[in-house]
Amino acid sequence: MRVTDFDFELPEELIAQQPPTQRGQSRMLAMDRTTGELRDSHFSDFPSLLRAGDLLVLNDSRVIPARLYARRTLRREKEKPTGRIEVMLTEPTGDNRWRALVRPGRKITIGERLVFPDVNGQIALEAEVLERGEYGDRLIEFAPVEDFFGILDRIGHIPLPPYIHREDESADRERYQTVFSRERGSVAAPTAGLHFTPLMLEQIAACGVEIARVTLHVGLGTFAPLRVQRVNEVRLHHERYSIPAETADAVNRAHCERRRIIAVGTTVVRTLEAAAKRTGSELLAAHSGETNIFIAPGFEFQLVGALLTNFHLPQSSLLMLVCAFAGRESVLAAYRHAVDNRYRFFSYGDCMFLA
Repeated sequence: MRVTDFDFELPEELIAQQPPTQRGQSRMLAMDRTTGELRDSHFSDFPSLLRAGDLLVLNDSRVIPARLYARRTLRREKEKPTGRIEVMLTEPTGDNRWRALVRPGRKITIGERLVFPDVNGQIALEAEVLERGEYGDRLIEFAPVEDFFGILDRIGHIPLPPYIHREDESADRERYQTVFSRERGSVAAPTAGLHFTPLMLEQIAACGVEIARVTLHVGLGTFAPLRVQRVNEVRLHHERYSIPAETADAVNRAHCERRRIIAVGTTVVRTLEAAAKRTGSELLAAHSGETNIFIAPGFEFQLVGALLTNFHLPQSSLLMLVCAFAGRESVLAAYRHAVDNRYRFFSYGDCMFLA
């Protein structure tokens, strides 16, 4: 199977550039995995598609303001200063070190020192480039500071994906976070969760639906373009995850009692299925770890019985995961239906419920 087997045509104007006026106002395409039947709906109808005893699993990772702007420190008196340098933090590696994407990258070499000013021009952070990665990423080390994440909150920008063709705005600080986010660490939002409001979660709980949380910190590797032609050659970056004891217990009870486990987003699918694969059992244990699990057609799901997810990029690993869950032809037919009916796509777009 080839990566191009997961392609579809998408008019540029259907890529959502802004969130809905109010959280939770998105449209929702409901799909029966058995028959392929589609039903146009709205996310406000989501509780009516649930039943008492379902277990709804959320990803509570919180997006950090990972896009920073730096300038070089000049090493020679006659050296010309460069313009603004964009540094996108992608993954912490310990000891003040981060993997990062740097633009423009060609001039930023190993040993370069970067400074990160605040709005007043005062230096808030300093870093040195230690390594250059395989695809042009960098390993950088920040000089120690007392409150690194506090400084990020002050000078950093929300890392909107590249298909949103605008600078981040103050409203994105709230809208590019789920209302249940709490564990800081993602550089991209787990977007299926963006639709929920506190009131919606209360309504779902009142229906007798159990709610549990996992944490998977979303890295840019999840959204990176695939650089191979065949699906069996795809390799993903590792992402950090954690499953608390109460969630492991809830999943195990639901599975043993044959109650439906509903994943809110592909990140939850990857977390639960990676954990089941790790233990070699359908029963989970509380733990933290890393996963680069790649789910494509032919994958045998152990735990997840239904999926709420946004629409994904053509030829992406996330689209392949959805196709693995509900069938490639059926999912691509659903995407064509969504295009024909002018659904909004990607992070700030509409959603699908596959059950």
